[in-house]
Amino acid sequence: MSRICPLFSSSKGNSTYVGTDKVGVLIDVGRSAKQIEKSLYDNDISTDSIKAIFITHEHYDHVQGLKVFASRHKIKVFASDGTISALEQKGILSNNFLASVISSSGVEVCGMHIKPFETPHDSRQSVGYIIDTPDNKRAVIATDIGYITDKIRQASVGADVILIESNHDIKMLQNGKYPYYLKRRILSNSGHLSNEACADELPNFVKNGTDKFILAHLSQENNIPELAYESSICKLASRKMVVGMDFQLVVAPVANVGRVNVNF
Repeated sequence: MSRICPLFSSSKGNSTYVGTDKVGVLIDVGRSAKQIEKSLYDNDISTDSIKAIFITHEHYDHVQGLKVFASRHKIKVFASDGTISALEQKGILSNNFLASVISSSGVEVCGMHIKPFETPHDSRQSVGYIIDTPDNKRAVIATDIGYITDKIRQASVGADVILIESNHDIKMLQNGKYPYYLKRRILSNSGHLSNEACADELPNFVKNGTDKFILAHLSQENNIPELAYESSICKLASRKMVVGMDFQLVVAPVANVGRVNVNF
């Protein structure tokens, strides 16, 4: 059985484990190496079990601990061509670990096939990931997305579990303390997905076979976990879809201490 474990999830740092109890990969390393190591321990995941790291894009909350963590544990890193270039320019790459451009056809790591897909975000070349496991299960990681594109929909068809962004409540953001330029960025098609936009898409995912969802990358300034959860639950309920019967829904915590591990 495979599992997906959001180690960290917020505007301050993101990292997700996907694999089994024995081997797996990390999607992003957006907190310090020390924090990542502690979270792995808290979730009964050995650092030795991490066989590769896949980066979605170069923003700080996704790569903060990458250089130290990958160097310390000699773990290979994969990312899009644009992201690799951006990481090199930022001085995050190192001779202490290998970093490779992932092809559009993906790569095989510890029995899993991991394939990127394009996502709309204001970075060099951001991607999400499709992870196909040896037992024919599929997980999809889709965060830092300004809106749901057809490519995201196509990537999500047949997924057993989707970790998807539910970043902000629009009214909280509009009435909050962020400066205008930042509000505009977040609300743009290259910004972040709102609770409403996320909720609107979930019924279509259920119809296409997905029955497990993790709401992720919640803003700590412009969102509340309960609000994100209720937005999605209400939209699904309006389509006669019942929690616990037709789907499972959890919210990724800011820091996971063993509370959220989804088997699929």
